[in-house]
Amino acid sequence: MTGTGGTEGAARPQPQITQETGFFWTSGRDGRLRFQSCTACEALIHPPQPVCRHCRSHDTTVREVSGRATLIGFTLNHRFPFPGLTTPFVVAQVAIEEDPRVRLTTNVVDCAPEDLRIGLRMEVVFERAGDTWLPLFRPTADQPPPAPLPADDPAPEHMGAYLRKAAGRFEDKAVISGAGASRLGRRLMVPPLELTVEACEKAVADAGLTFDDIDGLSTYPGGGAYGGFAEGGVTALESALGIRPTWHNGAGETFGPGGSLIAAMLAVAGGLARHVLCFRTVWEATYAELIRQGRVRMPQPAGPEGWFKPFGAVSPAIMLAMNAQRHMHRYGSTRETLGWIALNQRAGAALHPDAIHRDPLTMDDYLSARTITTPFGLYDCDVPCDAATAVVVSAADTAADLPRAPVRVEAVGTQIVERPEWDQATLTHEPQVLGQAAHLWTRTELRPADVDVALLYDGFTFNCLSWLEALGFCGIGEARDFLDGGKNIARDGVIPLNPHGGQLSHGRTHGMGLLHEAVLQLRGEAGARQVAGARTAVVSSGGLTPGGVLLLRADG
Repeated sequence: MTGTGGTEGAARPQPQITQETGFFWTSGRDGRLRFQSCTACEALIHPPQPVCRHCRSHDTTVREVSGRATLIGFTLNHRFPFPGLTTPFVVAQVAIEEDPRVRLTTNVVDCAPEDLRIGLRMEVVFERAGDTWLPLFRPTADQPPPAPLPADDPAPEHMGAYLRKAAGRFEDKAVISGAGASRLGRRLMVPPLELTVEACEKAVADAGLTFDDIDGLSTYPGGGAYGGFAEGGVTALESALGIRPTWHNGAGETFGPGGSLIAAMLAVAGGLARHVLCFRTVWEATYAELIRQGRVRMPQPAGPEGWFKPFGAVSPAIMLAMNAQRHMHRYGSTRETLGWIALNQRAGAALHPDAIHRDPLTMDDYLSARTITTPFGLYDCDVPCDAATAVVVSAADTAADLPRAPVRVEAVGTQIVERPEWDQATLTHEPQVLGQAAHLWTRTELRPADVDVALLYDGFTFNCLSWLEALGFCGIGEARDFLDGGKNIARDGVIPLNPHGGQLSHGRTHGMGLLHEAVLQLRGEAGARQVAGARTAVVSSGGLTPGGVLLLRADG
């Protein structure tokens, strides 16, 4: 391979093959690209499924295609090495000519990164990896005028056409009665469950309860081999505390990290519990240090799984960077647009005594920082840390017995509208944001102008931009003008954004830290970073994975 692919050291690993995907990964043996296809409506089906999502026919076959495609996104990855690829290397996405709704994540070969442009016509070439053939792409010799980005289905502006009518409300049957956070830092070198218990003790005490009052437990992502990304789930905490819950929940396929809270609300509304303790722990900084010291060994899968990792797309940063690039291409946003979000978060963190990054950040600092994966630089990415956050969800009829006024839940937004696969979803925004945001406003009479403070998920700066547009604080494609100068998102601006510093500067508490800050803001307990008169807050959670969003309000 030449150009942007390259090779170094070890050979590229073979993708994991399943019964359903074997035909795809071996198709290149004869130099031909093949997809599953619906014989009823002729749509290409990718990833392979037992049914066509377009017409729901079960009558499918395997179909050879031309191998031509349009380049619809690319990122030059500087940060994340991958066997067989020379860093930096290009990860790209192409739309298949016969059905542009189908996209492939891939690598580009035989072309220098600086010569790539969205809209280039591409053709497939194959590289063998073990018993598989990886479909890579290069520009064709004949180049027509650049093609436009394929249309999203649904378009970002038309999410409302797919929203379902609410069957009823449950939000008013539950309240947030307490919140607590553990110590937070880099490489605390303490067991993660110790942080979990610390946060839970604070949340329960904050609610004026004891552990004997808690009859439900809820968390994200639950138990499993998550490394530094979780504490062990409900099983671990129940083993430590002996709650004996009447209801419990731990799952990753929910409405983002805040999904544990929404699940708890449903349990309370359904009478399964009265006081549910929701918790989330990350210890990625310590976990990484333990790996570095050789005290923990990372699990080694048999080969890169899924449809992204075989091409070196091993971080969400790589996938989301291409969405950010397309937003810039279609709407004219710039790196400076994202920079105003990073600068705003750092200004908020300067007022938070526990924030990891409190030093001033200038636009020059932001723009000159080392590249992670284009267009993202260092300060577009959140900061790994060790921390736990907990909140207590209680039945609304307990509010009179609580030591302080609770926080009420006005509405939630949870509906999936777009494709769940990262590279098949919305092109120009973070996936799993637009539908959930639109759904939120169907469950309340309040509108964006009624929101006093926004706590929006910022694993990357672009996440915040996506949520701002999706929630209607500015129009789709209008973030460049809205964010210019940073005044609209400052603590005294149109919509104060992440006044505690967010995950970009306070620390990657993975969504639950945003919820904790919202509770403090609505109770007027945020100290120097308090937004004056905050009575209504929107809190988003996740994205890429199924996301969710909550609209909270102060009591009374």
